[in-house]
Amino acid sequence: MKKAVLFLQIIAILFVQGCVDTTSRATGVYMLLDTSGTYAKELENAQIIIKYLVGTLNPGDSLAVARIDSGSFSEKDIIAKVTFDNRPSVANSQKRAFVQMTEDFTKNVKGSTYTDINGGLLQAEDFLTEKGTGKKIVLIYSDLMEELPKGHVRDFELKLAGFEVIALNVTKLRSDIKDPKQYMKRIDHWRDRVESSGGTWKVINDLDRLEAIFE
Repeated sequence: MKKAVLFLQIIAILFVQGCVDTTSRATGVYMLLDTSGTYAKELENAQIIIKYLVGTLNPGDSLAVARIDSGSFSEKDIIAKVTFDNRPSVANSQKRAFVQMTEDFTKNVKGSTYTDINGGLLQAEDFLTEKGTGKKIVLIYSDLMEELPKGHVRDFELKLAGFEVIALNVTKLRSDIKDPKQYMKRIDHWRDRVESSGGTWKVINDLDRLEAIFE
């Protein structure tokens, strides 16, 4: 009888262990910065967002900032990346170093000729998938005007199921003032691109509402 009870207890323990939720509770954020000639002047304001992210993310969360340039599907375009340590003193040092690296970049950046947003999205997808975070957020700080060098092919399929893609500070171009439909068409194009790949899409133009990133 005792053996039977012990056996049932062991089975129950194994069942409970098998039902444990192993989903990561960590958040991963990958921020893309548009460095094209028409948008590079906006990069100073990007530091407001970066400092907000650094101050909001928790131990175990990951953050990366990368540039969008003429060919963005490259780890060389990652300006800074970090997974925050559980030890407060270490995490604080990581945060200071991260902010300094991104400030140095935005102060000295040279504008790129082209804007490979799709390549940047693919690099973000790879980075966050490898990190294995439960929450995956891609921020695009850009006017969303993609211009590719001759020979660059970007008709690949993205796999953004479980990803939240958020466009920030989508400024209007001169041509948009003449024809606002062009502005709306750009936003609709990227919304369709993200949602058809399984992701969710949001636009935040008011930098006083950065808390909406994590809503």
